[in-house]
Amino acid sequence: MAASRLCQRTFSAFKPSNRLWAPVSSRCAPNQVTQQLALTSRFSLITQNLDAFSSRPVARANLLLGGILEESKRPDIIFLQEVTSDVRTSILRNPKVREAFLVTDAEDQTSFEGVPFANMTLLSSKRFAFDLELQKEEDGVERGEKFMLGPVSRVKLPSKYGRCALSVDIIPPSTPTTTCRLVNVHLDSLWDTLPYRTEQMEILANLLREPGCGGGLIAGDFNAISPEDHALLDKNGLVDAWVALHGKKGLDGATWGVGVERHDGLGPGRLDKVAMSGVDAKDMEILRPGLSEVPKPGEDSDYIPCSDHYGLRLSFTV
Repeated sequence: MAASRLCQRTFSAFKPSNRLWAPVSSRCAPNQVTQQLALTSRFSLITQNLDAFSSRPVARANLLLGGILEESKRPDIIFLQEVTSDVRTSILRNPKVREAFLVTDAEDQTSFEGVPFANMTLLSSKRFAFDLELQKEEDGVERGEKFMLGPVSRVKLPSKYGRCALSVDIIPPSTPTTTCRLVNVHLDSLWDTLPYRTEQMEILANLLREPGCGGGLIAGDFNAISPEDHALLDKNGLVDAWVALHGKKGLDGATWGVGVERHDGLGPGRLDKVAMSGVDAKDMEILRPGLSEVPKPGEDSDYIPCSDHYGLRLSFTV
């Protein structure tokens, strides 16, 4: 089944002059591109499911994002899943996000209409080139060294739950005719949707093989709850970043259900993944969420995990 573009989206940057998010151009004009020898560039990615359904989603998301945006560990690319409309508003108001990132879906709430949540992608403004009038001159990175922005789109998938993939193309300054594709995903949930996940993975793998695309990665919540799910990456010719770095019998890599007693037969699992084609994984770690306070009038507060999913941090080269 071929993928159908649900809608074209854009990245936006925050303009302090009028305190508004403004769309940025998706590609530099040809005279702004500096031709260079092909060089390997290293990027860091964090993917995190924010858990839309536990209590106090905005407070929990703020705590998670605060950890992700720590200055010393701030990634170049952030994939977020289960972003509710209220959490989207909170992200767009975050001072660190406004200062340092380009954000999808700031232009309107189209992606959040008729669904309980959606994905959002954030890119570091220090690593990716955009409109000169919006770009800080003091960011310390030469414009010609930055990757350019290509098309941004939501790809409609066959889905019981109306899930989409959020696809972003980044373009190396040395080879502006070839793109690297970054795909933020949240595949269908639960046992009965394996047929949907099977179709979804085939479509997503093909996105990395379209003409002009030199590969890339697919990351997020794969809802991989069965052995058949874990076989889908090999079946579609994709590399599992965790397995590539840690081996199938290495660290278990569980990102969901850790330390939780369940009655549905599901134990801890590696539901969240990064699948690659044409890029190289260098380092990868699991990010354990902290705890969020849930006040109880007249009683001691409860404390719950900021998310039911652990996050993943990956360093990779293009």
